[in-house]
Amino acid sequence: MFWKIALAMLAFAANSVLCRLALVGQHIDPMSFTSLRVSSGAVVLMLLFLSRPHRHKIEWNWLHAVFLAVYMLAFSIAYLKIDAGVGALLLFGTVQLSMVLYAVWRGERVSLPRGIGLVLAFAGIVFLLLPGAQAPDLKYSLVMILSGLAWGAYSVVGQRNQDPLSSSLANFLLAVPLVLISTVLLNMDRYFDVQGIVLAILSGGLASSGAYVLWYAIVKKIDRVTASTVQLSVPCLAILGGTWLIGESVNLRMIVATLMVLLGIWLVILTLAKPTRV
Repeated sequence: MFWKIALAMLAFAANSVLCRLALVGQHIDPMSFTSLRVSSGAVVLMLLFLSRPHRHKIEWNWLHAVFLAVYMLAFSIAYLKIDAGVGALLLFGTVQLSMVLYAVWRGERVSLPRGIGLVLAFAGIVFLLLPGAQAPDLKYSLVMILSGLAWGAYSVVGQRNQDPLSSSLANFLLAVPLVLISTVLLNMDRYFDVQGIVLAILSGGLASSGAYVLWYAIVKKIDRVTASTVQLSVPCLAILGGTWLIGESVNLRMIVATLMVLLGIWLVILTLAKPTRV
């Protein structure tokens, strides 16, 4: 399970870096990026589905598709003005809070070690965003928070699906027209080059489609509190990727915050209930 979670988190971080890399260099506009991302993801998922010897019934659900479309659209728009690492912090910090609050509302218990891990992980994000660092643009920060709320809802409803691949395929296919309609309604400037197209396709066909199938399979086997907390590793990975590929700055505060978040995640995973042997 650890390696599956690690692979999914790496893919999520790659989405932040790929999107920011495409937008910061003005290789593509946010709406075109999102359209290519969701379309390429749908194509890859369809190929995976058709290659199966035994196929599950496709689970169509418009509400799930709306969550996916809102997450992707807001994600791309926010990254026009927000660095990869800071954007990922806002995104997955919102995801963590929304999923934990939902879990508590549904009656999920939080043990003392897990509670300490949650507090420590969230404190790492707060520490990183304390005054003294350059504050992100407020408007685009709110858009990224909207993206986080949508992704949190998408993760929660994913626990109810019977088959991760068929449900992800349905969500992507239904999200395609939703994204295209939104692209027309928002009427933003369009521009793209070859590099922007390639980055969008990599984000959708590689870092999104396969990772979401894997994530849907993971969230069916872990509780909501754990699912929300492990996603806090994504900002740390995105900060590293943004520094390496985009040249975004890193400092001692980022390093300390990263260690706090990873330690908190380790505490949450460490206290997972062990299966009973019979």
